[in-house]
Amino acid sequence: MNYYLDRYAVLKWLEIPSVYQIRNDELYELDGKSFAFFKSCMTDPGCRTEDSAFIDYCVEEMLVTKEQVPVKRPRLLRSPDPSLRYLELQITNVCNLRCKHCYIGDESHRELSLKQIGNILREFEEMQGLRVLITGGEPLLHTKFDAVNEMLQDFMLRKVLFSNGLALNKANLKGLNVEEIQVSIDGLEEAHDTLRGNGMFTRSMEAVRAAREAGFDVSIATMAHPGNLPDLDEMEGLFKGLGIKDWTVDVPCITGRLREHAEFHLKPEAGRTYLGYGYGAGLHGTGQGFGCGLHLMSVFADGKAAKCTFYAARAGGAVEQGLQSC
Repeated sequence: MNYYLDRYAVLKWLEIPSVYQIRNDELYELDGKSFAFFKSCMTDPGCRTEDSAFIDYCVEEMLVTKEQVPVKRPRLLRSPDPSLRYLELQITNVCNLRCKHCYIGDESHRELSLKQIGNILREFEEMQGLRVLITGGEPLLHTKFDAVNEMLQDFMLRKVLFSNGLALNKANLKGLNVEEIQVSIDGLEEAHDTLRGNGMFTRSMEAVRAAREAGFDVSIATMAHPGNLPDLDEMEGLFKGLGIKDWTVDVPCITGRLREHAEFHLKPEAGRTYLGYGYGAGLHGTGQGFGCGLHLMSVFADGKAAKCTFYAARAGGAVEQGLQSC
C-alpha cells in the first residue's frame, strides 16, 4: 500500500532534517533513510515500506495517510545555521488595554502592511520556519486583520495568535485560521486586574474557555509580579483543568510602562522562584546560555527586527532587506 505525507505534516531541512506536524506541534528528527522516505511521500506515486511497525507509528503520529490530499507545499531548502524556527510577528502595536507592565509603552500607532506581512511569511516559510507567533499590541485590532487572517491559510506554518482575549468571541473564533491561541493571564482576579483593569480577568478567562470550546489549542502567558506569586499554584490547577496546552511564566523587562510602576518590579532572587512555574513543551531546541534562544526572531510593527522582544529598544535590522539579513 502506498502512503502520502499528511496534509499537516511538512518536511523541514533544519540542522538535522525533520518532519513537523503542524496540528500537534511535534518535530521529529530524521536520519538519512527516513528523510528519503518522507521525501518520496510527497510524490504522486507516494511511499511504501515493508516495515509495518514504522508505518503504523507514522500513521498514528499523523505523519502519513493512505489518501493523497492535494496541497501546495513550500520548497524544501536547507535552513540557515542556526535555523530560524520561531518568528514573533508584531503586526500592530495598537491595543485595547493600557497594562501597567507593557513593554511597548505609549509609542505612536504603527502596523505592518499586508505586503510586508506576506513577504515576511513567505521568506520565513522558505527558511524552514516552524511557528509564527502573531502578536501586538492586540493583533485583532490590525485595520486589515480579516485580510491577514485569510492570508494565513497559504502558509504551512503553525500559526499562534497572541491575545488578551477581549476581542475574541464565539463568532470570530469560527473563522480564525490559526492552530493555537495564547492568552495573557497575569494572576487570579485581583492580581490580574491590578495590571490590566477591573473586570479584565473575567473577560479574558471567558475567551480562554470559548477558544477551548471552539477546538483551538490554548496556551497561557503569565508575567510575574509581586502580587501574583501566591496565585501560581492555584493557577496551575485551573489551567490544567481547562486543558491548557502550555503555561509560561516570564519575568518582565523594566521597559515601557513598567518603568513608571516600581511596585511591580521584581528582585532577581524572587524571579528565580517564579521561573520554577509553568509547564508544556515550549520551543523545539532553544539553545542553552542564550537569552532569546538560538532559533527566534522578533519583527516589530515599524518593520524593524531583533533577536526577541527583550531587545525591542535595540532593534536594528529592517525586514525590507529580508529576514536573512536582519
